[in-house]
Amino acid sequence: MLKTGKRINSHRKFSEEFKRKLVDDFEKGVMSVPQMQKLYGVCNALIYRWIYKYSTYNEKNIRIVEMKDSQTHRLKELEEKVKELERTVGQKQIMIDYLEKMIDLAKETYSIDIKKNSNTPLSGGSKPTGKR
Repeated sequence: MLKTGKRINSHRKFSEEFKRKLVDDFEKGVMSVPQMQKLYGVCNALIYRWIYKYSTYNEKNIRIVEMKDSQTHRLKELEEKVKELERTVGQKQIMIDYLEKMIDLAKETYSIDIKKNSNTPLSGGSKPTGKR
């Protein structure tokens, strides 16, 4: 603003090289559009227009969807949870293999088939009661 209270209209021009550099950074995942907007002070609509114009991947009428930081953070949390669950499943599988090996050894050593022991009497358990 000038001292007289009039507003100065600033119209910046950006070089082709600058525009292509921003699009290239976006395509390589170096920076997101909001990051470029903050860093260079360029309106995000203008950056998206450059992406549509200069991008090798994006075409007009195709919507560009960027993950926000919270979504990226959530995705990383879910990936960590999947890894932890895979580790747990792996440990459980090792335990199952170990127990099956112990059952086989018991069968060989003591001639007891633990898996199929039909000599075991039925438990007293609960019996269905008839109504009186």
